[in-house]
Amino acid sequence: MTDMELPPAYITASNDLRSDTFTTPTEAMMKAALTASVGDAVYGEDIDTVKLEQKVAKLAGFEAGLFCVSGTLSNQIALRTHLYQPPYSVLCDYRAHVYTHEAAGLAILSQAMVVPVIPSNGNYLTLQDIKRHYVPDDGDIHAAPTKVISLENTLHGIVYPLEELIRIKGWCMENGLKLHCDGARIWNAAVQANIPLKQYGEIFDSISICLSKSIGAPMGSVLVGDVKFIKKCNHFRKQQGGGVRQSGIMARMAMVAIEDNWKERLHRSHSLAHNLAAFCKKQGIPLESPADTNFVFVDLRKARMDPDVLVKKGLKYNVKLMGGRVSFHYQIEDDVLERVKLALSEAFEYAKQHPCDQDGPTQVYRSASTEIDVHGNAIQEIKTYKY
Repeated sequence: MTDMELPPAYITASNDLRSDTFTTPTEAMMKAALTASVGDAVYGEDIDTVKLEQKVAKLAGFEAGLFCVSGTLSNQIALRTHLYQPPYSVLCDYRAHVYTHEAAGLAILSQAMVVPVIPSNGNYLTLQDIKRHYVPDDGDIHAAPTKVISLENTLHGIVYPLEELIRIKGWCMENGLKLHCDGARIWNAAVQANIPLKQYGEIFDSISICLSKSIGAPMGSVLVGDVKFIKKCNHFRKQQGGGVRQSGIMARMAMVAIEDNWKERLHRSHSLAHNLAAFCKKQGIPLESPADTNFVFVDLRKARMDPDVLVKKGLKYNVKLMGGRVSFHYQIEDDVLERVKLALSEAFEYAKQHPCDQDGPTQVYRSASTEIDVHGNAIQEIKTYKY
């Protein structure tokens, strides 16, 4: 794309399964934005921003909230605030967003060493996993003591068992550790497990609650914690360029998403994912993780499937895919499910004849596609998706 070119106009998310971030603002959200407050949120003077922060904090059972432009920002300033004097380390799952998809933020912004852990059960970290990799602050000058445990709920679409979270919380309290939650999709976890956000709030010291994924607001996250914690987080938010002036426009749109029937919408997106997962199991298409919520992770390596072929098969059936992660959201149309099944089936059959052995880790956010199909035929009016 040259300096003079613009991307094609984005029309609809109804066939876009690349991520649940692709939902577009509803008419109700757009209308709400027209009547939003226009105070300066950096000075704490915007009414709609404060209302949103208070609303989300109350739902999660915390004293205060802080609107952030992204989940990456809210995660990074939360972890920075929990950490004091380096050297120190943050322990998390090896797939955690704070470790793999936030551009080395913990190393650069917090000067923190990260201890990524592979779950022994293949799905989620247990207390035993954490204990095995915990670095105590016992005076060993060669080490970087563990100061924060950062968990993600959901992670790879998996709902963290409440009983395990409670065990981890108890151990963290005994050892003076902070427990942070990347709740990018905690709305999904709450709906699927039928657990109120407030109950999760009783476990964690801080939660980053995303607005732009599950429930479909245009942008942002609300970081929740106690008053003292949020006050310091606001300091780091400003330092990292996250102070937004008239954020009331976005806050009002997010409030529409929260006050709408988001639980029913999430149940539907979960149902679509469960349907596709059952189909994959029946067809013998291997999956990386249980499809508890709205994600289906195809195990491309085990299936020996080329992600580019899968993307092209999706384009053939007018669905947008990216890598092996199929992301359902509430704006996906019903017939898209059947088209995804066709794309997956053809890609799987193609892999049997043309197996692909990938080197290195699976790149969730990179899936190069071209304007030709796997047989070299031109696909008209399709742009390349490359991440």
